Amino acid sequence: MRFTLDALIDPRLHPLVDESRAFYADRTPGRGPSTPDELRAARAAATPVPADPPATEETVTVGGRDVRLRILAPVHKAVRGVFLQLHGGGFYLGSAAMDDVVNRRLADALGLAVVSVDYRLAPEHPWPAAPDDCETAALWLAEHAERRFGTTRLAIGGFSAGATLAMTTLLRLRDRRTPVFDCAVLQFGTYDLSARTPAGRRIADEYFLRAYCGSAADRTHPDISPIYADLSDLPPALVVVGEEDILLEDNLAMAARLSAAGSEVDLRVYPAAPHGFTGHPTPMARAARDDIDTWLECQVTARQQSRTAG
Repeated sequence: MRFTLDALIDPRLHPLVDESRAFYADRTPGRGPSTPDELRAARAAATPVPADPPATEETVTVGGRDVRLRILAPVHKAVRGVFLQLHGGGFYLGSAAMDDVVNRRLADALGLAVVSVDYRLAPEHPWPAAPDDCETAALWLAEHAERRFGTTRLAIGGFSAGATLAMTTLLRLRDRRTPVFDCAVLQFGTYDLSARTPAGRRIADEYFLRAYCGSAADRTHPDISPIYADLSDLPPALVVVGEEDILLEDNLAMAARLSAAGSEVDLRVYPAAPHGFTGHPTPMARAARDDIDTWLECQVTARQQSRTAG
């Protein structure tokens, strides 16, 4: 079998390369905050854009742990499923509210109730605070989704750090023998926080790693760096990554390890696309978002047909 990176790229994307490259040519690549002062300034500058209609806020409790959620239900469609969305931001930036507009579009386009988790941020709350909060939200959905939303079709997904947290949530629920999610959308996750893989070494000096990992003795712990986890018995996953993402190799490795463990994996690599590209105003980003919508639609439809056949 001939295996090349170009073979992983859909030919329909090639005409979009020039316009995407033109966008990034005028854009200075950024790094996240590298000191506590920079982090505070970045947080202060972040201004969420409200969705229309707006999200509802709710605090839920499971096993003595509380977590804040933002919920956006479809406006003109019946709820066909629930998408648990975990925001990005290097585990130390971002909020559920920052994704309201994106989540409103997803809810209305696909008929999904989008439940976004306001997990605690580092360094004030280092690991395992964020995965604890995401697990709490997932366990709440496992117990309440059918009564609250009228469906047990559940998907999970995230962007960058959110994809990492989606993986750790799937692993935690599998280990609890509570595998409630039917599929996962993983956008360019940060899967090695130990600086042992080639991609992990490229971000070894980033402040967010120190902030999030805190005093953890072993950063290869699967709950921190899921690239090192036993990946068996996980649901189908869509892995989305840009060809020019600094974390490309770790995303390829995650897709390969999921496949080797027996999971169904759909790997999509987008040319002329860096880390975080699906949040940028480029035709490549629009193509990726359309692909995510189509994949999720197929997963929801397949689950519906399976239930009907059963």
